[in-house]
Amino acid sequence: MLKDYFILAVRNIKKRRLRSWLTMTGIFISIAAIFVLVSLSLGLQGAVKEQFRQLGTDKIFIQPKGQLGPPGSSSVAAELTTKDVDVIKKVSGVKEASFMVFGNAKIEFNDKTRYYLISGMDTENEKALEVLIESFGLNADEGRLLEKGDTNDVVIGSLYNNKELFGKKINIRDKIIINDKEFRVVGIAKSVGNPGDDQNIYMPYNTFQELFNSGDRIDFIYAQVNEGENIKEIAQRIEEKLDNFRDVNEKTRDYSILTPEELLSSFNTILQIITAFLGGIAAISLLVGGIGIMNTMYTSVLERTKEIGVMKAVGAQNKDILLIFLIESGLLGLIGGIIGVVLGFGIGKIIEYIAINSLNTTLLRINAPFWLIFSCLAFAFLIGAISGIIPAFQASKTNTVDALRYE
Repeated sequence: MLKDYFILAVRNIKKRRLRSWLTMTGIFISIAAIFVLVSLSLGLQGAVKEQFRQLGTDKIFIQPKGQLGPPGSSSVAAELTTKDVDVIKKVSGVKEASFMVFGNAKIEFNDKTRYYLISGMDTENEKALEVLIESFGLNADEGRLLEKGDTNDVVIGSLYNNKELFGKKINIRDKIIINDKEFRVVGIAKSVGNPGDDQNIYMPYNTFQELFNSGDRIDFIYAQVNEGENIKEIAQRIEEKLDNFRDVNEKTRDYSILTPEELLSSFNTILQIITAFLGGIAAISLLVGGIGIMNTMYTSVLERTKEIGVMKAVGAQNKDILLIFLIESGLLGLIGGIIGVVLGFGIGKIIEYIAINSLNTTLLRINAPFWLIFSCLAFAFLIGAISGIIPAFQASKTNTVDALRYE
């Protein structure tokens, strides 16, 4: 019997093909929007978790508070110095600590001038340099990374090795001008999938100091804890030592300490808020689609009043009529959901392609697990069925005699 109801519902949808397509438009647009948002959110979370996995769980990050602009900009309200690094190195449980400093510079190559971020790295302490390279996820694609003893040598990000930035590729052994001083390219870093990092230029810290006249200022400290140590306890010890050294307390503290878990948690919270907000906007179109289905089912009830009377005359009960119309409205939602999922997957792949090829980032990629696809389809069917409840109930209560007389 149920199979017959589905067959009848499909037949009625086909009979009113144009109206059915127009009705489903709101459903599949909203389902596609929800699918794209959630799948990209899941993909972004997965990509970030993978980067944190590569980074390791034994690192602690310290940076100044009040950083309103990019690292190294003049809007930084507080400053860390190399003396803070020395304090951190003496904390029990800390294996090694290193740092980076950032500044925006004028870069000249191939008769073109651009302004990009420069990173100064501590190259004098080889063990600290290893921690820094591991923390920053640096690997050489061509040439080598910075080493102890380097002076006017730089390592460039992967984006410099194409024609987009300067109209010509920058290769190892090429000379580039940074803030009117000549540097030799000794290495090209592998792409990390983030345009901000992939257009970075790395130079020794001592050279950075001379070039920017930055004194002892640093922007980021990376501390590695000993194997088997509790990273939260070490972070607490670092906080206590720095508070004493900088003469601050909980209320006046001018720096922040983060562990990988805290960074990941903060990122996930922000991402969930953004996804929920955009999902709410998509849900509005889903509501509009539901109203469209309700309107279509009301029209269908009026058009088929005589048909309903005939079905009742030959023995159909109210529950049978109710079920037939509920199945039909549910199918409208389900078909719209299927189209929406397919459309959403296609849009997601297009965004992923643009992100990789135009934005040079691998962070924007879709992740479409089975539960997401099933949830979207079930949700679409449920919206359709709920939207058809009132028209279906009205159809089931139709008087048989009046229905047969209806013209």
